[in-house]
Amino acid sequence: MSDFDLFRISEDHEALREAVREVTAAQIAPHAAAVDEEGRFPAEALTALVATDFHAPHIPEEYDGVGADALATCIVIEEVARGCASSSLIPAVNKLGTMPLLIAANDDLKQKYLPPVARGEAMFSYGLSEAGAGSDTAGMKCKAVKDGDHYVLNGQKSWITNAGESQFYTVMAVTDPDGPRGRNVSAFVVEKSDEGFTFGAPEKKMGIKGSPTRELHFDDCRIPADRMVGGPGEGLKIALRTLDHTRVTIGAQAIGIAQGALDAALAYVKERQQFGRAIAEFQGVQFMLADMGMKLEAARQMVYVAAAKSERGDDDLTFFGAAAKCYASDVAMEVTTDAVQLFGGYGYTKDFPVERMMRDAKITQIYEGTNEIQRIVMARQLLKG
Repeated sequence: MSDFDLFRISEDHEALREAVREVTAAQIAPHAAAVDEEGRFPAEALTALVATDFHAPHIPEEYDGVGADALATCIVIEEVARGCASSSLIPAVNKLGTMPLLIAANDDLKQKYLPPVARGEAMFSYGLSEAGAGSDTAGMKCKAVKDGDHYVLNGQKSWITNAGESQFYTVMAVTDPDGPRGRNVSAFVVEKSDEGFTFGAPEKKMGIKGSPTRELHFDDCRIPADRMVGGPGEGLKIALRTLDHTRVTIGAQAIGIAQGALDAALAYVKERQQFGRAIAEFQGVQFMLADMGMKLEAARQMVYVAAAKSERGDDDLTFFGAAAKCYASDVAMEVTTDAVQLFGGYGYTKDFPVERMMRDAKITQIYEGTNEIQRIVMARQLLKG
């Protein structure tokens, strides 16, 4: 292999891209506008993704998964997001919810909870944020008190993606109220059927309306002690290690949304006539398209490099994961906004998909750590050397 081959996506990855693109175009994108308009879970997308093993491709073969690497998983999320951002959260959140188990759980826990997700029988969500603890994760109030061979959970979690649809939840809770801040949190698996576990009303959101976002409520919710992921007090460390990997997938979602918007804009400017010619012939429009394409490709390369580092577990993943998520989401917001501009008044209507893509893009700058937090993470890594 020559050095130049290092910068070429493998044939297997490109074949995967084509397969996901075909499924998305035929079975997911046609429902995207209705899913957004009706604010309903994209059941058609879940069915299509499960049928093709694209719903949780990251799960290793030993747990009935297909064992896709981090880059392959990002390509799946990117291509689904190109057609429907809400649907791309199925594979993305399945990875987010299960990553703590892959990182820190014992094999019994992995054998119990990963195969049902791999087979498409269940989805897995992730509970870290709270009403008063967003960026300040260590400030959480949700508590888990040991009671014999059980823990009793009380409290709430906010902004939980696919809440109510997922059967399993990784939940962070304080297990040592008097312990050192940040080292007194433990991680648990909570099942949808657990007594004392309920959901708040769905949030009414600007975008990703097909992916339900709800609060989790725990009212004396008793769960077996053997559902702890990792050891006592390791929860926040596990949560932050999880985010190092899954921020890359948000970068992938962002470039998928941006690509969808650029595709739509390119098709439109070649058809739209003004002053007797297609607006694609105007230099001002061409400059906008060039900037959109250039920044999107730069973001894509950052995401792919971060994905490779995620797969290898490189020491500098924390920086690259934050950088990829931050840059790609900023680019997605810029590209989708420019796409709306290129459509003119039509871009501001629901007759075309770019207004939906612009609304969907915004959340990528906020969830899994705001871009302000990403910049703090990056700066700390730089200062550490």
